[in-house]
Amino acid sequence: MDFLNLGAILVAAVSALVVGFIWYHPKVFGNAWMQAAEMTEEKMKGANMAKIFGLALFFAFLLATALPGIVVHQMGALSLVGGNSASALPSYEAFMLDYSESFRTFRHGLFHGVLTGVFIALPILGTNALFERKSAKYILINAGYWIVTLGLMGGIIGAWK
Repeated sequence: MDFLNLGAILVAAVSALVVGFIWYHPKVFGNAWMQAAEMTEEKMKGANMAKIFGLALFFAFLLATALPGIVVHQMGALSLVGGNSASALPSYEAFMLDYSESFRTFRHGLFHGVLTGVFIALPILGTNALFERKSAKYILINAGYWIVTLGLMGGIIGAWK
């Protein structure tokens, strides 16, 4: 049984850019983020956007590849047999027959994605921002983006079988 669904991972990765397009739009949090990040139109004009979006998609792909280990509980059972179901005892196959679809919903994936945002992304971003002397507004805007994004990514990965 393969829990790394490439289609789900790709869609989840692209969803990060879609959420970012909405989240950082000037009519949502874009202007507030620019102020909090001390970003100017001048700085933005000199950017290589193909490089930025390409790397952003690559990083989102890395995150989406890591999320099944957090979102899909059955990966824990697979890890218990060393990641190779072919060499597992018959009890593994019986367990997977009984529980292979358990907790494989958008809602459950969303839940674990949000927890990942709160307990992993927020502390990392918050710590960096504190040392960079950024405001609470900066932390909340960026962490909020990652909490929503990881929630959506988790939901996609959790539901897509």
